[in-house]
Amino acid sequence: MMTEPDVARVAHLIADPARAAMLMLLTDGRARPAGELAYAAAVTPQTASSHLGKLLAGGMLAVENEGRHRYYRLAGAHVAVALEQLAAIVPIAPARRKPLGREAQALQFARCCYDHLAGSVGVAIAQALLARGYLAAGPGKQFEVTPEGAAWFAGMGLDMTSIKPTARGLARACLDWTERRHHLAGPLGVQFTALLCEKGWLRRHRNSRAVQVTPQGWTGLRETLDIAPGLGLDTPGSQPLSPSP
Repeated sequence: MMTEPDVARVAHLIADPARAAMLMLLTDGRARPAGELAYAAAVTPQTASSHLGKLLAGGMLAVENEGRHRYYRLAGAHVAVALEQLAAIVPIAPARRKPLGREAQALQFARCCYDHLAGSVGVAIAQALLARGYLAAGPGKQFEVTPEGAAWFAGMGLDMTSIKPTARGLARACLDWTERRHHLAGPLGVQFTALLCEKGWLRRHRNSRAVQVTPQGWTGLRETLDIAPGLGLDTPGSQPLSPSP
């Protein structure tokens, strides 16, 4: 009897370029119809239906029925984490490479990593929280919230007592696949991202994983964490980017 996880089957599902494109589009945590996923993967609706059936059977996706329509989403945050970690394995491109397109630049600058903030802005926030002693590196890729950090998050409007840690802790260091540094994940990362959206500091794009920092958001980030527009991180393979106005 096989007692090891069937990694090969999961890897086979992800290995197909069309299925990989569908999965990566869904890492923003939203549910999308088959037609939108087919367009993103550049395949016909019939081919997309076959791919989606395989991903459902393999436990990678879940489906919701709304009337006559079906909407697909990742089976859970664990799938998004696995995809992001796989993306981080890709070797860093050499210095001389084709310039990033507009969409790629937007994703590198700020994007949703399923339910928390990633990209240059997400990494900058995590670094600022560490530099100010609000977070401290803990064991097992966890972030520990210091007493000063708990007070700061509470002052931002987070009810820290209501955020329940998972088996992996309250705050987790998630390796950012474009920046090669860590951003803030875990229940605290999820709630903090939601708070920034509620404050109007962040605005999610309807048809993309990209996230826009609003003018109000730049003011708030500058005043609270000294993070300014036009941020460029000293990270191998990354370039200074300008945010959307």
